[in-house]
Amino acid sequence: MTTDRAADLETLTVQSTATSTPVVGRIPVLGVSPVVDAGRWPAQAVPGELIPVRATVFREGHDAVAATAVLVRPDGTDGPSTRMTLVNAGLDAYVATLSPDAEGDWGLRVEGWSDPYGTWDHDATIKVEAGVDVALMLEEGARLMERAAASPGRPDGDAQVLHDAANGLRDTSRSDHDRLDAGRGDAVRGVLDALPVRDLVSPSQTFPLRVERKLATFSSWYEFFPRSEGAHWLEDEQRWVSGTFRTAAQRLPAIADMGFDVAYLTPVHPIGRINRKGPNNSLTAGPLDPGSPYAIGAAEGGHDALHPDLGTFEDFDFFVARARELGLEVAMDIALQCAPDHPWVASHPEWFTTRADGTIAYAENPPKKYQDIYPLNFDNDPAGIYAEVKRVVDVWIEHGVTLFRVDNPHTKPVEFWEWLITEVRVEHPEVIWLAEAFTKPAMMHTLAKVGFQQSYSYFAWRNAAWEIREYVEQLSQESAHYMVPNFWPTTHDILTPTMQYGGPPVFKLRAVLAALLSPSWGIYTGYELVEHAARPGAEEQLDNEKYQFRPRDFAKAEAEGWSLAPYLKKLNQARAAHPALQQLRGTVFHATDDENVLCFSRRRVEADGTEDLVLVVVNLDPHAVRETNVHLDMAAIGREWWERFTVRDELTGAEFEWGEHDFVRLNPYEEPAHVFHVRS
Repeated sequence: MTTDRAADLETLTVQSTATSTPVVGRIPVLGVSPVVDAGRWPAQAVPGELIPVRATVFREGHDAVAATAVLVRPDGTDGPSTRMTLVNAGLDAYVATLSPDAEGDWGLRVEGWSDPYGTWDHDATIKVEAGVDVALMLEEGARLMERAAASPGRPDGDAQVLHDAANGLRDTSRSDHDRLDAGRGDAVRGVLDALPVRDLVSPSQTFPLRVERKLATFSSWYEFFPRSEGAHWLEDEQRWVSGTFRTAAQRLPAIADMGFDVAYLTPVHPIGRINRKGPNNSLTAGPLDPGSPYAIGAAEGGHDALHPDLGTFEDFDFFVARARELGLEVAMDIALQCAPDHPWVASHPEWFTTRADGTIAYAENPPKKYQDIYPLNFDNDPAGIYAEVKRVVDVWIEHGVTLFRVDNPHTKPVEFWEWLITEVRVEHPEVIWLAEAFTKPAMMHTLAKVGFQQSYSYFAWRNAAWEIREYVEQLSQESAHYMVPNFWPTTHDILTPTMQYGGPPVFKLRAVLAALLSPSWGIYTGYELVEHAARPGAEEQLDNEKYQFRPRDFAKAEAEGWSLAPYLKKLNQARAAHPALQQLRGTVFHATDDENVLCFSRRRVEADGTEDLVLVVVNLDPHAVRETNVHLDMAAIGREWWERFTVRDELTGAEFEWGEHDFVRLNPYEEPAHVFHVRS
């Protein structure tokens, strides 16, 4: 924009009424993405992530327009930028890919601009060919080359290319077509692509982009109950002895060896005695039953205390330190609910809901009832309860917890979570929040928008190929810029019918899908032992660990060769080795002739052209061998239809030659899936 034009527009704006001031720029830029609710909340990314930027850019008349995508660094300076590509001329749709290189609160804007070179190139080509205004068009081209050569920041060598082009356009010893070609050659285009001449630059607003640490997107979680690790039965006394943080720390090397990077602890606080639940959620607990760790609080303390059977804060600090030595981070369960004997019940009865008969309402999720839990009421004293929860969270951060898995966040006010996560981020931007919100989409997605970096998902109930395709495409395309799904085949609360009856094959194939369809995934301890017995009439484990001790003999399973630990390790090794598997975007599904066989690819191409391509083929039927043909979308994987290439199975080491159409045979009792690395 020239100074005179800017002054004219400023004068016009002053003279205009508020209702007539233009909102759109001189070159309209609309539909910028990724943007969350018009910029109300930031889009999410991690350093090195390839972010697809889209916008609609157009102008009046026939002059050429173009667009530039720009990332704005946390300090307000312009960062990486690139010229956008027109992918649909009829819709004026432009795309580009940018990648932030550091954590922080970034910004994103798109600049629309008039492209004088594009306009001249189009008009001159037509007119010279038709013999109309030839001399005028060539002279205008020469002047444009000279103007471009004088652009600030133009390297001397590039400027010389443009001066040579100007001379060629004016060289009357050449034919008209040769003179035209002097301004349209590859060298000229390359120089002007690198630093174009831009007129009427019209930036969109700068939209917020929060760049978190990599673990916010790419993580592998291992959940366990610390009280079960090292727990043992005293036959002579007929009672259980609880595991401790010290005995639980002995499990950490195996977790790290399988390739997990998050050790997730269920609640570790004192457990209430009033209305304590017995085995399998029974209403009557024996005097020695440990109760549910989700019924938090007793005479020994509440959410800021440790269950005395687990140890002291010194023992907890030892556990955290040992985890860090092994490359693990510790996640803690935040369950904002109280046992009837939690200290808060006596000191702050206003934090609970009192019924007409004077009793405090316990938690219900019909048909389930939780008589051992009182839910919090955030409306009677929001300031008090907000401050207390923040204090509790700070306690655990001070003791080395860097991730929080939040139990049922959808039953607490969204504004509370937005406040809490924002407050914690001020001093601890490294903290990551995982929402366990199995609820309606509006709530699930809004929790992600206000700050939960990860969310549990409905993956566990998506079993048919069409269900998986539809669900993953939705997650990876519609909401990938603000919500990272965390895929869990099972949890301590969830054991679907598919997992109950599929045996080791289904535990393998569901692990493949969870680990490779989402950059974040997790398993509940015992998965490697194929624990699949369900409580009759329920989609949860028999002898649920929430209500009793459950020590496991992992060493025996591994010695006898039936543990899935080596298989899970291979999946995590594949994830670590392939950048394509480390972000949500880039998933493409391919056709198969058998609806029980699913094929998908994950592809990432770096700015320098380096490619990482993984092809996955999974037999979804845990009961039968499946043979079928796979039909690859060759364009989607960056190949010509006729190309052949070598694939190496990351699970077995076998190599094959593949092309557009390929035969597979998958025996679920041997290898239910191929995880192919496509050799460049």
